[in-house]
Amino acid sequence: MKNDLLQGREIIIEFHPVGNLVKVSAMDTASLTEVSIQGPASAGEEMLKRNALKRLEYVLKKKGVVGG
Repeated sequence: MKNDLLQGREIIIEFHPVGNLVKVSAMDTASLTEVSIQGPASAGEEMLKRNALKRLEYVLKKKGVVGG
């Protein structure tokens, strides 16, 4: 995982296709914080995963769970 602030944390990622979109959920198991994003299926799994992890990092920072 490229994301330094999430390094060492257990993150569960789920992909749910909904028509032309994919809903991606990412959950930090330690804090039970979950975020979801949606994106076009054509964006590819890696791009959608990266965006979900960025959003999770943002929320965890805001909550004070991770530094940075």
